[in-house]
Amino acid sequence: MTVKIINKSSHPLPSYETIASAGMDIRAYIAQPVVLKPMQRAIIKTGLYLELPIGTEAQVRPRSGLAAKKGITVLNSPGTIDADYRGEVGVILVNLSNEDFTIENGARIAQLVLASHQRAQWQEVAQLSDTDRGEGGFGSTGVK
Repeated sequence: MTVKIINKSSHPLPSYETIASAGMDIRAYIAQPVVLKPMQRAIIKTGLYLELPIGTEAQVRPRSGLAAKKGITVLNSPGTIDADYRGEVGVILVNLSNEDFTIENGARIAQLVLASHQRAQWQEVAQLSDTDRGEGGFGSTGVK
């Protein structure tokens, strides 16, 4: 898949780190460091603008190392960038730790995963087909 991109940052384009990586790291593009206090959130800009093919979305996801080591995550994970959005990619980061966290220009702040999707056409019916699970949800299949 080819995706058109404008990079107004001074950082390299997002890229896959390994042959089997699903996501590409994206970086902060900020004039000044941003300090996130515990439980504080902020939209961090990236300097990236995308033109995705119709039927595709870009998902903004947390970086596992930031989440595990520092308690920094993407608040609306995964954030969706629609194919018709042409604005700058921003990442809503939140600090779930008990310590201040400083975001520097160029820091890898999230991952971008490209995914295909389908559009649904609803068919209203009076009844759905039966399954073994039925209406069971939220832990109904048990913990193994």
